[in-house]
Amino acid sequence: MKKLKSKRKELTCRRIPGAVTEKIEKINQVTRGWINYYALGSMKTTMTEIDAHLRTRLRIIIWKQWKVPKKRQWGLQKLGIGKDLARLIAYCGDRYYWVATKTCVSRVISKDVLGRAGLVSCLDYYNERHALKLC
Repeated sequence: MKKLKSKRKELTCRRIPGAVTEKIEKINQVTRGWINYYALGSMKTTMTEIDAHLRTRLRIIIWKQWKVPKKRQWGLQKLGIGKDLARLIAYCGDRYYWVATKTCVSRVISKDVLGRAGLVSCLDYYNERHALKLC
């Protein structure tokens, strides 16, 4: 588990350049390979924690890529937030983790939105593969 966490942390590092979709592709490769190898084990709660942490890190990356408040407001409005609330959140500074977890950013950039971007949910993929391995 420590190796998987460190690998994912390395892949979601904010300093590494590239688009979010490229990072998601690499994360999916690591996730699928790791879960296919260890799917026989029982690790549902661990997969839930890893999945939530990964989505938070991706939200932080997206927020960081929207560098200025005007772009952040635009991005939030594009995802369906009202103009006033988007402006309020966009101008709350560079507290990335706080913004990604405590504001409506976690609701807007949800599991479904990241899934449409190509992210494979660890828990869903684990449940699918675990059921096949037990048969």
